[in-house]
Amino acid sequence: MGVARYPLAGYDRHAVTLHEMTRRVEFLFDFASATSYLAYTQLPKIAAARNAEIIWRPILLGAVFKATSNVSPMTVAAKGRWMFGDLKLWGEHYGVPFNPTPHFPVNSLTVLRGAVAMQMRMPWEFLRYVQLIFGAIWESHRNFNQQDEIAAVLREGGFDIDRMLALVSDPAVKQQLKTNTDEAVGRGVFGAPTFFVGDRMFFGQDRLEFVAEALDRAMA
Repeated sequence: MGVARYPLAGYDRHAVTLHEMTRRVEFLFDFASATSYLAYTQLPKIAAARNAEIIWRPILLGAVFKATSNVSPMTVAAKGRWMFGDLKLWGEHYGVPFNPTPHFPVNSLTVLRGAVAMQMRMPWEFLRYVQLIFGAIWESHRNFNQQDEIAAVLREGGFDIDRMLALVSDPAVKQQLKTNTDEAVGRGVFGAPTFFVGDRMFFGQDRLEFVAEALDRAMA
């Protein structure tokens, strides 16, 4: 089985050999990104088939856009309408539910901090948390632009709300998300999802085939 590695704080990608690095795939994602959701549904299977490790890196996409002068394709109305239709085709192709949220754009800052908090403080809950949040936004149309709705989703998922509020308010958690995002920009990231196999960068869920090929080459 591929291994999902949760803690990222303090991970030094230069402290491992090239062989070790290329048996890993880094997944840089934002819950607000529909293509990140679609990538999330497929990447674990790709990694598991190759005994590769996933390094999960939550990043704040809005901050990436600002730093790189990029913009969401949804800012072009016609392109946005086409893109959601195209992504529904990808969902059908993958055999996964995909329901474009009517609450777009999604404010994902709180839940991204939650993901970082899981990695730093409760790593055993990380994958369950990620599944809950992605599913709530892109399968169930929950409105994460409302803090009460986020709290309701977390409560329904079995998370302690008071503890979660404390975690997402932790300065160390906030700083780690900022660090993740700044480091991503420094490596040439301009959007999400982005993947790294070693130093090779791939952008977009429609590049997962190339990610798989890069992992295959790393195994040779």
